Amino acid sequence: MTDETRADDTRKVAELLKDERIAVFTTITADGTLMSRPMSMQQVEFDGDLWFFASRSSRKVAQVAANPQVNVATSGSDSWVSLTGHAVVFDDLAKKQQLWNPVVGAWFPNGPEDPDVVLIRVDAASAEYWDSPGGRLASVFSFAKAKVTGQPYSGGENETVRL
Repeated sequence: MTDETRADDTRKVAELLKDERIAVFTTITADGTLMSRPMSMQQVEFDGDLWFFASRSSRKVAQVAANPQVNVATSGSDSWVSLTGHAVVFDDLAKKQQLWNPVVGAWFPNGPEDPDVVLIRVDAASAEYWDSPGGRLASVFSFAKAKVTGQPYSGGENETVRL
């Protein structure tokens, strides 16, 4: 894969993620069970990394420390993205202040200086996406067309890319 192809793939994933705020963040527990929960992605331009605020004392932080392999999935009005990668617990006051916003403050009222507040950075290794231009209406039309014509549904683009 060329650097140009990787940059194009990253731009495509960034475009699909740009309006998404909530993701399903999946970690692996000590017994190997997958555990998912909704988390708010921080609003930064996607360059291969995703950022989340978390409580240092949370299960997800302990799970990331024990096994950094994670999955992050989003669903928008006309696209879905599933990223795999490695997570790192990141405790840097300047970065916490840079990413801080009123929504985060609702979860962590003591501010970014609170010693229990940490960041989780996900270094994405790959992504699979489904992009259905035109949104749900176009998808419904494509489903109906497939049913009437007997041809397989073809309602968008599905790719797996390395990041």
